[in-house]
Amino acid sequence: MQKYLERAAYEWSEDSVRLIHTANQNTKRTFFYVQETGVFKTKPPYFTERENLDSFLLVYTISGEGILQIDGNKYDVTPGQLFWIPCMKHHCYACKGKNWEILWLHFNGIAARGYYEEFAKGETPVVLIQRREWVKKQFCHIISLVQKRDAHSELLISNDITNILTEILMTDHGNESIQSQMPDYVKLTIREIDKHFQEDLPLEQLAAQVGVSKYYLLKQFKKYVGCTIGEYCTTTRLNYAKELLKYSQESVNEITFSCGMNNVSHFINMFRKHEHMTPLQYRKKWG
Repeated sequence: MQKYLERAAYEWSEDSVRLIHTANQNTKRTFFYVQETGVFKTKPPYFTERENLDSFLLVYTISGEGILQIDGNKYDVTPGQLFWIPCMKHHCYACKGKNWEILWLHFNGIAARGYYEEFAKGETPVVLIQRREWVKKQFCHIISLVQKRDAHSELLISNDITNILTEILMTDHGNESIQSQMPDYVKLTIREIDKHFQEDLPLEQLAAQVGVSKYYLLKQFKKYVGCTIGEYCTTTRLNYAKELLKYSQESVNEITFSCGMNNVSHFINMFRKHEHMTPLQYRKKWG
């Protein structure tokens, strides 16, 4: 077992809040849950250095400025910014300047690792939150639920954590909301795939049709749609294949070619990879 490390200087105001919470076993097996949470109004030399703690940490800056060090990198964090880190990794965060007021949440849960790995695909652990007042209210609601501790608190806490994580994942690491308008060339690419998925769709052809370079299209498609062009083509073909398996009498061979594929073995392997069953097993189960 790896040795737990924590060093800290606890310099925060008397009206700061720190709450330790113990979730029940059913909550831990099912939902996101709080381990510790609070709001700190810190001043130098406040810092925390930590490693090998089974937890994920969200820290949102209300005012002032802090600094985060992790993975050999150093990040300044300013009002409106939030960082999300896994506490198993060695890290340190501290007050920078005269003060640093933060909302913070140590949490975990059965889906926590998967959510974090999706977030970690970005280049930085720090994001600029667009809906600042909304995020502050979510943190404060979690704090109030931990203090309240009634029959519904754990479920409501999990819902609030899910909402915060969803907001973070929908915010680009380039500090621009992905909820902004999807470019017309991405919409056109989606329409072309939806219309012609039964045909061969070379990337160069798609890019030429929508008027951008193939490399730029790949990057922007992934940003706005959440998957690669190849993955989108695959899921579109799979959706059509499942429709035919369920509602038609076509054979697997016929469905393979109806979906725009010319190799039955490849189709079956692709179907099994995504659905964990063969096409015929799917037909038997859903037909």
